[in-house]
Amino acid sequence: MAATAACLLPGAARAALPGRPATVPTLLPPALREQLVASGLAPEHYGLYAAPITGGAPLLAWQADQPFVLASTAKLVTSIAALDLLGPDFRWRTEAHLTGPLRDGRLLGDLVIVGGGDATLSSVDVLAWMRRWRAAGLEEILGDIVLDRSRFLLSDQDHASTPTPAAERPHHVRPDALTLDGGTVQVSVQAGRRGQPRLEVTPPMGGALRLVNAVTRQGGCSAVAQWRERAGTEELHVSGAWSADCPARPLQIAPLNPAELSRRAVAELWRQAGGRLQGRVRELPQPGASTPWRPADPAGQAPPPWSEHRSATLAELLRGMNKVSHNLIARHLMLSLAPEFPSRPATLAGAQARVRQWLAARGLPAERLAVDSGSGLSRAERGSPRALTDLLRLTAQGPHARGLLTSLPVAGIDGTLEHRLHGGAAQGQAWLKTGTLLDARALAGYVRTRGGRQLAVALLANDPDPEAAARATPVLDACVEWLARHA
Repeated sequence: MAATAACLLPGAARAALPGRPATVPTLLPPALREQLVASGLAPEHYGLYAAPITGGAPLLAWQADQPFVLASTAKLVTSIAALDLLGPDFRWRTEAHLTGPLRDGRLLGDLVIVGGGDATLSSVDVLAWMRRWRAAGLEEILGDIVLDRSRFLLSDQDHASTPTPAAERPHHVRPDALTLDGGTVQVSVQAGRRGQPRLEVTPPMGGALRLVNAVTRQGGCSAVAQWRERAGTEELHVSGAWSADCPARPLQIAPLNPAELSRRAVAELWRQAGGRLQGRVRELPQPGASTPWRPADPAGQAPPPWSEHRSATLAELLRGMNKVSHNLIARHLMLSLAPEFPSRPATLAGAQARVRQWLAARGLPAERLAVDSGSGLSRAERGSPRALTDLLRLTAQGPHARGLLTSLPVAGIDGTLEHRLHGGAAQGQAWLKTGTLLDARALAGYVRTRGGRQLAVALLANDPDPEAAARATPVLDACVEWLARHA
């Protein structure tokens, strides 16, 4: 944008901070300035930057070098780092190892399931995988099914900057190397025969779960699921009203930690696959980073797994993550960036150090752009609008440009932008990751202008008042629309 087409606001330029490029002049068109002021947020609570991906003067710049909480736009950093360091064909691998001989369909020993960090591993996947075990000749396990989650080594301190999980906040589930169904329980409520509501629970837990169906068939389409503990027993209590013409609706809660949830589900899934288990499902004790469980043949060499389940490729995982802002996928991808993972167990400190080094090599030291959990749930994930835009510009000119672009929500079309930016120049012409915390709103990604120029964009707003922060959303949308209309 030419400087004459914007309003140059006095006093906005600041001295460059150590390690940062020189601060750019402020560029804010009058119409956007009016909306910014009308939102009621203090002007310093916004940070805006947009520039052509091929370089050149910015079209929009307001507090472009000040640090802001990134919210879920931090997933852009995780996405780009994963594409660069792991490659678009990367897959998570969950392994099954036999600790004894398999004779006439009977395993004379334990079967060990080694979690590989797959945040997308579902009970449907595991059931199909177990049926492949049956097809390979395994009918009965005389020992135990042992669950090994040692490929992620995490402490309570690693979660200190992210929200504490709760049953009613399934998007706060913590990472676990052997997570099943995202660490959540999903209840599908649907009209049954003669309108009587029926429930389906995923993952299936058989006798390990007491399900109470208190949903009536009169009075609308509303239901709620609650986890209750009474007199030493646990039950999943579903109440509400569900008439015959109501569509099926999933309810999601996270009443158990991922380890306990998968332990309860695995035995039932093996039973549904037609297998028999003489022992029990148990956890492998966490021995520490130096001695995770590893299979070995008599010569001390680690043989390949007896069976393996692979996730979708990273390119597909990113679409599942960014379109709907899936926190657990992002956190697992962040951990997967730890050095030598999965050969060595991942630690959060190791992953953070590697990402810091990767960013610094691109001229983006931690004071300009920093990630913590990789998901945006942590307010330690901060950066300036210009730093985030610089990373997006570099990516747009590299080999992973399309892989990132196709993972992002499209304005007015899908994902978290499906119901935003409808009917204007930006619809179908902006590919943006959204970000939402109580005190933050954000948009970052790419916009194609009416004149055909490709822009990298980072629009951030922070305010300690949640109601005020929410008022920033129309301002950020207006910025995108203004950019899309540009020649």
